[in-house]
Amino acid sequence: MTHDAPRDVWLPLPPDGIDGLPEGPNYLFYDGGDDGTQPFPGDPADCAVYVVPYLKRQSVKVRPLPLMRNVRVVQTLSAGVDDITGHLSGLPAGVSLCNARGVHEASTAELAVALTLASLRGIPGFVRAQQEGRWQSHFHPALADRSVLIVGYGSIGAAIEDRLAPFELARVVRVARSARTTERGPVHPIAELPALLPDADVVILSTPLTEATRGLVGKDFLARMKEGALLVNVARGAVVDTDALLGALEGGRITAALDVVDPEPLPADHPLWHAPGVLISPHVGGPTSAFLPRAERLLVDQLGRYVNREPLRNVVLTTGAASD
Repeated sequence: MTHDAPRDVWLPLPPDGIDGLPEGPNYLFYDGGDDGTQPFPGDPADCAVYVVPYLKRQSVKVRPLPLMRNVRVVQTLSAGVDDITGHLSGLPAGVSLCNARGVHEASTAELAVALTLASLRGIPGFVRAQQEGRWQSHFHPALADRSVLIVGYGSIGAAIEDRLAPFELARVVRVARSARTTERGPVHPIAELPALLPDADVVILSTPLTEATRGLVGKDFLARMKEGALLVNVARGAVVDTDALLGALEGGRITAALDVVDPEPLPADHPLWHAPGVLISPHVGGPTSAFLPRAERLLVDQLGRYVNREPLRNVVLTTGAASD
């Protein structure tokens, strides 16, 4: 960093609690506050690196961005950046937007498997029966011998397959934006989804939300799913057309386990809460005990790279680039 360059780094974690932060920057704490009205810790125009507050409303995350005239790096602590990308137009050219690849894979993959097992084995029904003091036994499908289709085979999709490996599956089929080969086997392009859906007993969504994936799971997608199949969504709620999903659930064709929904948070009177065959968790794929140590490691590494003018990790886009 040059002497006249902005030196402030805004962190949503208390800087004195993060071991190993590089010397040089002026570290300021900003997480928006409990109600989203925390005063800015300094002049946003002096901010060089903005680490976006985690688990805050979008309005809180983007509030300082229009004033950050000299920012060079915007670093999220989430894997998805869809709530930030539409708010970068006022930033100078050359700003790197980086995501938190490597932070959430373990927790999100754990939850994907947990939701799959809980839904298949009827755990919600057991909980309700326990609350009512009823000994209620049923026959339920196992995960063993099932075919699982993972839609979105990035780092989270691969982590999900890693955790599915001991369950004696019949097969795992992988789908991503484009075809490629991995150590575990081929990855199919998304264009082949219509032909792959009818054979899948479980479809797990772990794709980022983009214009190409928004509403991907609509009537046609759901109609091609196997009768009785399970849809698991740990991606983004808007990847699924909620009205189409409600129709499929109410018709009894499929079941669903959802960590993300659209709208989110789900209003108390929304029919999805009470749709047959649905299990809902409140977007908790990332916030676990695994988050903090991984987030701190990411920040120490990324800020070290920034200070030493080394290539940053996890760059999703650069403002002013031709693809913006």
